[in-house]
Amino acid sequence: MNLKFAYWYFNNALDKKFCKKIINHALKKQKLLGLVGEDKPKQVNKKYVDNLKKLRNSQVVWLTDSWIYEALHPLIDTANRNAGWNFNWKFSEKIQFTIYEKGQHYNWHRDSFPNPDKAGMIRKLSVTVQLNDSKDFKDGKLQFCMDDTRPDYERRIITCNESDRGSVIVFPSHLWHRVTPVTKGTRYSLVLWNRGSTFV
Repeated sequence: MNLKFAYWYFNNALDKKFCKKIINHALKKQKLLGLVGEDKPKQVNKKYVDNLKKLRNSQVVWLTDSWIYEALHPLIDTANRNAGWNFNWKFSEKIQFTIYEKGQHYNWHRDSFPNPDKAGMIRKLSVTVQLNDSKDFKDGKLQFCMDDTRPDYERRIITCNESDRGSVIVFPSHLWHRVTPVTKGTRYSLVLWNRGSTFV
């Protein structure tokens, strides 16, 4: 699939007060180990965690608050239209609040799984929201690879400079992307996946 835009960026789309409200709300809830894929592992032990951390090392909190969806849905629609993707999407999954501390990262991955769910739906549009200021952490960059077949990543990497608190990035879920290791401080972000029927 050829894309004119790898992502659509909204700078300061959410104000400081709103972002702080999300952070404070999420940090009161139970933090979980950030996993990979849709299935829960049968056994979470040291070997599993050590292998997992080679690909992903972060903590997450799951949110389902309507006020967050209401803030993000108009931005998703605008990005989908302005970028020319015009993907038909139906609903959003649970919201993932993600915590990246020093040394934590998420290596190359795609959000969209090859097979649709039981309802025939796949992830089509992903959203990342930067919740704290860039002065609070160092590195932890969101990057995209524009090669579909996972070749040499270094050839076509795009770094998204979503350094401002409240910035929102919308992108097609099938794109390879990563969060580079945080080298100082803590990065707080939201991730939201939006599903629709499979592409024809």
